[in-house]
Amino acid sequence: MFDNFDSILDGFWLTLKLSVVSGVLSLVWGLVLAVLRQLPGRALAPVRGIVIAYIDVFRGIPLLLVLYLVSGFLSAAQAEGQIPEAIGLPTWFGESSPFWYGVISLTITYGAYMAEVYRAGIEAVPGGQMEAARSLGMSHGQSMRFVIVPQAVRTVIPPLLNDFIALMKDTSLVSVIGALEVVQAGFDIQTAEFNGSGLVLGALFFLAITIPLARVVDILISRQQRRTERGGGGGAETQPTPAPTGMAGA
Repeated sequence: MFDNFDSILDGFWLTLKLSVVSGVLSLVWGLVLAVLRQLPGRALAPVRGIVIAYIDVFRGIPLLLVLYLVSGFLSAAQAEGQIPEAIGLPTWFGESSPFWYGVISLTITYGAYMAEVYRAGIEAVPGGQMEAARSLGMSHGQSMRFVIVPQAVRTVIPPLLNDFIALMKDTSLVSVIGALEVVQAGFDIQTAEFNGSGLVLGALFFLAITIPLARVVDILISRQQRRTERGGGGGAETQPTPAPTGMAGA
């Protein structure tokens, strides 16, 4: 482990960058999808239908397949001149194309899972909150922005963290399209030296991040349960904690 520490650490640094960039983008994209799914009125039914279809599709397709589709489509499209090379072979901010293929794939996949988590939070907000906001003259968009979404986000932080843990572990799949993340770095060392210590070290790096995050989730869930109990245990305005409906949720 000591001999190959630097190589594994470099791979884990790439894993962290993939996790953070993809996680932030997935949070934003998931919230956009959840809000679009809540748009009212018959005229916006096609938008809601498209969003529901998107969520169902990307929750049903394995991430590995999405990685192959994204990388294959973008590289082939730029080779045929259908899209600019900067999009087909992205090297933004000095990162490689496989890195950005992984970010895109993780974002569009986990955005679908996080959209369902957000939706659970939005639907857990009592309906009277929207009615009160509308009675004050707010539009639907203003009510969602200033009243509903802030309350919903507070209740879904634990399941969102669960999804982030799952996303971080799934970054190992990006190695199939050429990214030298921590698992691939450990596997290369095992192949060259017939020694699995690099993979064990990579596993320890993962545990150093995921176990503290799991404990944070436990603490947040306990705090929510205590607030719910103090709120009267099921009153009309008590906000129930939504079930962790994310990919890593129980």
